[in-house]
Amino acid sequence: MPRIAAAQTPEFREDVDAALTYALGVIADATAQGADLLVFPEAYLQGYLTDETSARRHALNLASPEFDTLLARLPKLGPTLVLGLIEADAGALFNTAAVIAHGRLLGRYRKTHLLGREQLFTPGTDSPVFETAGVKFGVNICYDTNFPQAAAKVADAGATLLVCPANNMMARPTAEHWRHRHNPARGERCRETGLWLISADVTGERDGRVAWGPTAVLNPDGEVVAQLPLERPGLLVFEMPV
Repeated sequence: MPRIAAAQTPEFREDVDAALTYALGVIADATAQGADLLVFPEAYLQGYLTDETSARRHALNLASPEFDTLLARLPKLGPTLVLGLIEADAGALFNTAAVIAHGRLLGRYRKTHLLGREQLFTPGTDSPVFETAGVKFGVNICYDTNFPQAAAKVADAGATLLVCPANNMMARPTAEHWRHRHNPARGERCRETGLWLISADVTGERDGRVAWGPTAVLNPDGEVVAQLPLERPGLLVFEMPV
């Protein structure tokens, strides 16, 4: 059975080198555990930056020499990666999940449904499907999973797994409200579509804000079948029935 994995990480902000160094350790761990797919949180690489000046300063064009240099640091063996980042393209910014295999960019998904604080980003329009170890998967980024049509596009394209990079670093009262609501909302998408789902989130505290996750795997009945403990970093590895 294919092994899918998700990283629950500290939050890195405006420090791509530190984020990449940490990711390399996680990738090595996932590789040692035989993972075929490894998911990182939303906007993991630069941080979930909603100030346009900061976002533009750190955004990456996926066709640039800078991104090629980043790819060259990734191992040529190991799992396919879903890496959250801020992308720049033709003057626009995107909240993007890059899909990378063996140090090569396979494609990307751009977040379609944007929160009010995300208006610096341009919404994506495509829902590509990728394949690794016999598993076809598509991506919804965090808030996307509140919209049935976003998951339905992935299912209609022939996927069996929905990958959800997320970043739920919120003001503490908001985080308390949502602490146990993320999985039930995502479970609705599973039941509607028959998809499996794996999510990856950040954890920690910053400036009166807190993130607990969850980083979890849900089955097509919307049941949580594996989850990391809240409040601390870790790696979740799960054997997914085909």
